[in-house]
Amino acid sequence: MSVLGENELIARCRRGDAGAWDELFERHYGAVARFVFQLAPEFTREDAEEIAQEVFLSVVRHLDSFQGASRLQTWLFRIATNKARDFRARQTAAKRGGGQQPLALQAEDPESGLAIDPPSTLAGPDVALMAAEQMSLLRSALDQLNEPCREIIELRYFGDLSYEELAGVLRLNPKTVSSRLSKCLDRLEVLARPLFARSALPPAASRLGSKPGAFPVQ
Repeated sequence: MSVLGENELIARCRRGDAGAWDELFERHYGAVARFVFQLAPEFTREDAEEIAQEVFLSVVRHLDSFQGASRLQTWLFRIATNKARDFRARQTAAKRGGGQQPLALQAEDPESGLAIDPPSTLAGPDVALMAAEQMSLLRSALDQLNEPCREIIELRYFGDLSYEELAGVLRLNPKTVSSRLSKCLDRLEVLARPLFARSALPPAASRLGSKPGAFPVQ
């Protein structure tokens, strides 16, 4: 049996082909669940599974709104980002009566100067705790960014989207994507600096440093 191309698969799903829906789910469910799982360190695998299921329920209802300006997986990641925010907001409301949980940045391009690694499951307890605290500080900084900045950072570094893919999903030209991302990362650096400066954390997996005028986060 030949493998369906993405356009043909989507067309068959729109015609109500149950087999095509099964194939779409098999192709993309794992990637969506992994993407969700790394959006916030506090997510359990069960949380990621629940959010991924919400994503595909939304896809079933709204596939006709997919216009093909980006890859299907890019569109799925964008839905997943929104569903993860909703899930996190529900968690926070249940625990603390409101508010929004900040987001976590997993990795940054070395040329931009910012890099924060997620807490390792293999690290010792002291190192793991320190890394988790660093991630918490960075999430606090990210939570202060405006929506366009949070979105472009999430899609670039959680979704591993290229500049061309970002341009498609955000409906921007690649130069604008590059400029916006650079400005958003600069803003993130400004917001993160005082948070890390006030903390007693020693330098570990996080750094700011390769850009002119950048500084180590400590």
